[in-house]
Amino acid sequence: MTSSAPTTLPDTLPPPHELDADASCPQRLGWMQGSPPAPDKVVRFANGSSRQFPQLRWSFSHARELHPTLDIPRGAGPASSLPQALRSDLDDVTFTPLGAARPISFAQSLKANYTDGIVVLHRGRVVMERYFGALDAQRPHIAFSVTKSFIGTLGALLVAEGVLDESRPVTHWVPELAASGFGTACLGEVMDMTTGLDFSEVYTDPASGIAAYARSGGFAPPHPDHPSADGLYAFLQTVAPAGAHGQAFSYRSINTDVLAWVIQRATGERIEALLSQRLWAPIGAERDAHITCDPHGMPFAAGGLCTTLRDLARMGEMMRCDGALNGRQIVPASAVAAIRAGGEPPKFAQAGYALLPGWSYRHQWWHSHNAHGMFMARGVHGQAIVIDPVAEMVVARYASHPLAANANLDPTSLPAWEALAQHLMSHLR
Repeated sequence: MTSSAPTTLPDTLPPPHELDADASCPQRLGWMQGSPPAPDKVVRFANGSSRQFPQLRWSFSHARELHPTLDIPRGAGPASSLPQALRSDLDDVTFTPLGAARPISFAQSLKANYTDGIVVLHRGRVVMERYFGALDAQRPHIAFSVTKSFIGTLGALLVAEGVLDESRPVTHWVPELAASGFGTACLGEVMDMTTGLDFSEVYTDPASGIAAYARSGGFAPPHPDHPSADGLYAFLQTVAPAGAHGQAFSYRSINTDVLAWVIQRATGERIEALLSQRLWAPIGAERDAHITCDPHGMPFAAGGLCTTLRDLARMGEMMRCDGALNGRQIVPASAVAAIRAGGEPPKFAQAGYALLPGWSYRHQWWHSHNAHGMFMARGVHGQAIVIDPVAEMVVARYASHPLAANANLDPTSLPAWEALAQHLMSHLR
């Protein structure tokens, strides 16, 4: 995520230079349809078309066809219950987008945000479930940086169990990072992204750190003018320091892959195995998940998780319920409490997120510090888990907005979550 944020919204949603949600529907446009597809309807990784709009509206629901992946099995147990109590009144909930003069409905916001699917839970029951474009209830969608919150939850869990110590340097577990910018960082600074690193998270710049990182991991095609390291962990060792650790929040995806490297060294288990054993099987996921990996088979911990939407909602419901689901304590309540407490807003403020005043970041989760204590997992192009403890609401959303940074979705998302929470609280059923 970048710190750039629009301050006003056009009267027409979405911006007129892009196809709207209906016109860009991958089914309507015919991407990868036919036996074989027509040459102009083929979506490929190698030529970069899989990350171009509108093709990305297909590729986000077909990541496994474009990238190597690792399985995250759900196990042999039964799926946990998600009772349905579908409501017809949520589409008409209205709110005014940030920077706009006129209200829109929740149904309009779904199209404005190029929603691929949304599940809303209230008190553990499904009150809304919708799918659009290439997504359906059985198909996994890439979660992008929502993945970070899963890794952060594993980290918090292991801290609570005494396996990890936030005060220890990361080189205690990964000495290979000693000469990098991470060489003097402690684990807590990595978990909360207060490291001082020479790394830019600008998605539109092929010379940025995030672009080099993506190419090194095999998640973006090679660039003739920008050589890449051989794999994620080779890249992490090249990151230089910039400033002091612990002074300010700065969103840098590489922190999550360092955290994952530490977790794997500390436990002797691979990330995909831990996700299965400690989270996916225990929450009673309906479907196996998977995570993309680099050329050496290392998981892309910062953004490669792919799940079905209902299982994403299960993760949110477990976090809403203090780490428990269906009578089972999955994550220690103390670990969830540490996440729900949030980080330090003064450190977060230095990152300059104009649309997130008063927010913070803790253990790879975003915290609003509003009256309801709402906290979130957030990913580019509109992926989200929203947890409102006071309203007893969880929202899981997958989307394929043409622009990556969440600043493009927040104006029509953040007030929508608040309006939805208030409506559910005042119209109990």
